[in-house]
Amino acid sequence: MRSVVKALFAAVLIAGATVSAAAIVTPAIADIAASKAVVDAAKANGAVGERADGYLGFVTASSDAGLRAAVDEINAGRRDVYAQAAAKNGVSVDVAGQSAFTNVIFPKLPAGDYYQNGQGAWVRK
Repeated sequence: MRSVVKALFAAVLIAGATVSAAAIVTPAIADIAASKAVVDAAKANGAVGERADGYLGFVTASSDAGLRAAVDEINAGRRDVYAQAAAKNGVSVDVAGQSAFTNVIFPKLPAGDYYQNGQGAWVRK
């Protein structure tokens, strides 16, 4: 399980470094950065939160197509990272996502942001 966390943490660090390297921004990376900005604003407004399965979810229903696309894009990227970690460590993608939430996402979640607890209720940290 620790190796799953290490692999996920390394992927998050690499992704962060890639997005931060503005000198080599490609259109795909720019799209991800734009999606992250949209999602970060929605998280600050309480519209989007972190689910216990490691993916983003809607705290409140949204008809904003741009926000939905941003959430979908980030969740797809997370799914890819979880699949790689799962394959490397012999666990399911679901277990890798749950482990990422518990060990990487939740500890770094800022106070005031929403997360979905194990019972499925949205809670403000």
